[in-house]
Amino acid sequence: MKQSKQIVLITGGSSGIGLALAKKFVENDNTVIITGRNLSKLETVKKEFPNIHIFQSDVTDDAEVRMLADDIQEKHNGIDILINNAGIMNLVNAGNEENDLQKQMQEIEINFNSPIRLLHYFLPQLKKSKNAVLVNVSSGLAYVPFAQAPTYSGTKSALHFWTQGIRPQLQPHNIKVVELLPPVVDTPLAHGADIAEDDNLKPMPPEKLADIFWKDFINGKEEITPGISKQLKLMSRLAPKFIFKQLNK
Repeated sequence: MKQSKQIVLITGGSSGIGLALAKKFVENDNTVIITGRNLSKLETVKKEFPNIHIFQSDVTDDAEVRMLADDIQEKHNGIDILINNAGIMNLVNAGNEENDLQKQMQEIEINFNSPIRLLHYFLPQLKKSKNAVLVNVSSGLAYVPFAQAPTYSGTKSALHFWTQGIRPQLQPHNIKVVELLPPVVDTPLAHGADIAEDDNLKPMPPEKLADIFWKDFINGKEEITPGISKQLKLMSRLAPKFIFKQLNK
């Protein structure tokens, strides 16, 4: 995998995993573009890391994603690497009639529909690249669902299988497909869902995750499973009922 001189687009790049990955690519002499809905957060990143380019864009909005693709084509002549990282997590009790349905629909839209949307609009640019890579950030929960976050777990499982399904389809176009399946990471997403404080889950610092990702990424690994995600993958095959109970006890 080529390590430098690439144009990299990272969705949800203003904090957490996205920002940690952005810094790692910048450190290795790549041009990095991050997107997010919150302009003030993007501008804060820009002040601290002037080499990172920012674009305000909502991954759930077709018009905005098309505009993003057009702007990047004009200003950077396209991308080489697309990292679908934007995501949200809500704790949901499916037995509660007072659940906010729209929040659950938004979770599906951001976590699963948006990676499909991003690939659709950036596919022409990736096809033109000599070193094209699509990176989908799913979750170790794609292997074993977390009962307190059923919609999130479902979207990550869907993203996992979609990633596997498109890999052979994109191979003839010389587009490599990589999946990063993080464990619980010490990010605003985890804190917002009140799971970062759970000692049993042992959140991983985003910088450590980025280091593990980078090592496996440059070595051409297609499925990157840091920390407990590797155990979740193995146990989901050997003893699925047991690992589900352990994760959700």
